[in-house]
Amino acid sequence: MILAKIAILAVTGYLLLASCWLLLLSLASWFYRPKLERNAFPLRLLVIIPSHNEEQQIAATIHNTRKCDYPQELVDIAVIADNCTDDTAKAADNCEARVHVRNDTRLRGKGAALDWFLRKNREKLEEYGGIVFIDADSCPHRNMLRALSQSLSHPGVDVVQGFYVVENPYDNWRTALNSAAFNVFNHLRMAGNDRLFGRTVLKGLGMAFSPEILMKLGWPANSEVEDVEFTIMLVENSINVRYNSEAIITSEMAVSMKQADSQRRRWEGGRFNLAAEMIPRLGKEIFHGKIRYLYLLADLLIAPLSLLVLLTLISFLTAWILMPAAIPVLLIIMGTIAFYVISGQLQRKAPARLWLYLFTFPLFLIWKSALYLSMLVLPRKRAWKRTLRKSELN
Repeated sequence: MILAKIAILAVTGYLLLASCWLLLLSLASWFYRPKLERNAFPLRLLVIIPSHNEEQQIAATIHNTRKCDYPQELVDIAVIADNCTDDTAKAADNCEARVHVRNDTRLRGKGAALDWFLRKNREKLEEYGGIVFIDADSCPHRNMLRALSQSLSHPGVDVVQGFYVVENPYDNWRTALNSAAFNVFNHLRMAGNDRLFGRTVLKGLGMAFSPEILMKLGWPANSEVEDVEFTIMLVENSINVRYNSEAIITSEMAVSMKQADSQRRRWEGGRFNLAAEMIPRLGKEIFHGKIRYLYLLADLLIAPLSLLVLLTLISFLTAWILMPAAIPVLLIIMGTIAFYVISGQLQRKAPARLWLYLFTFPLFLIWKSALYLSMLVLPRKRAWKRTLRKSELN
């Protein structure tokens, strides 16, 4: 009984600290404004698209990039056909993109492909005012390139991350709840960190860099969550990532249960591994007075939303039986998490249909609980496996 009460207190203490941090970010996000120069002359941009077996998607991605409201004479598109076994290179070449074929079965993955390209073309990067990264299955909104250029034109911005949105939110309840989660995780937390600390994190696509940074660093991150890994390296080099909510890019979420399971296991398993490695290191840096690492430490310490809710519900039910005095605190935690989620939807002007899908969250929670349990029981496969697109499943 005593051990159970200690466990309740420990979990409740963690949840209280996490919810207080999320409340702070939620309040700050309401005062966020993007850092940009609206009247700046458009920069010459290089758009890099890493691709692996994207024959069916790459033409649409190139086409949508060229449809952006941006002077086309100032945009070059480079496609990295990385270890492809299909006609990705040919399809990109037919769209008049600059194709760079890479065949290296020893060093696989997006991070390795990007580092190879950047080092191979290091001298050419200085011809551009900004280097933009998108994925081969993504779709930039018409204003994305202009918004990224306006951010990089600001004297205080060297790296900028746009708003990453779900392209197919209404395919099923999972994609809808992913869309709602993105409004929170990819906007509210980004905006809150930018407003409070003047820095945020990379998301892997819809981001742009001043070329000098990439000429110096290349792309040194090659884990399953290379975006978070590279963010930490940028902070180590005193380079801040800023957030621009007007630079919007969409990408398709996995539709089938099998593909969604595989994708989530890869994302969250990689994030948990990185957290286990980096939390002691970041804590040590903060202990020695480097407060700039605080937002990264908090970001890694706070569990995914579904896990926070699950821990809160379990703690509430346990406290109801063993420690009723903890119930008011847990109710406050629930209210804070609800405010956090609602704020994200309001700020992104979520349509009524998406609000209705929030009532399916219990299904999402059951699915994620089973997923976490399988991650504990079953060994995680390290090898990256490409997620099939909806068109390929059909």
